[in-house]
Amino acid sequence: MFFKLFSLFLIIPIVEIYLLIRIGNIIGALNTVLIILITASIGAYLTKSQGFRVLRQIQDAVSRGYMPGNELLHGLFVLIGGFALLTPGLLSDTIGLSMLIPQTRKVYVEIAKGIIKKKIQQGNFQMRMYTDFR
Repeated sequence: MFFKLFSLFLIIPIVEIYLLIRIGNIIGALNTVLIILITASIGAYLTKSQGFRVLRQIQDAVSRGYMPGNELLHGLFVLIGGFALLTPGLLSDTIGLSMLIPQTRKVYVEIAKGIIKKKIQQGNFQMRMYTDFR
């Protein structure tokens, strides 16, 4: 767990800064900033449109009377993708944009389902239900 947090808060930002500096040296600082602004704008639009689309799919699933498991995972990855686009950097922007495109988001959902299924089979997955609604 420590290594995951370490990589999240230290290694990834260092890689992002390195990539920004390298690309800035190749195409220029202004072009690099423009790329970041353009990806942020496209990302904001995609986050909004895909978020509403997933929300409609969740509502549709609930109205049909079944648990919207896949739809909730899609919603989770839209949210993660939106957050990834908030952080300046080309690596996080690439990952964030890939989570907002429905075709590539399906890959993330299938990987997540595989991990969840594996944890359930190993007995490492716990779900707690709270019935005290005070």
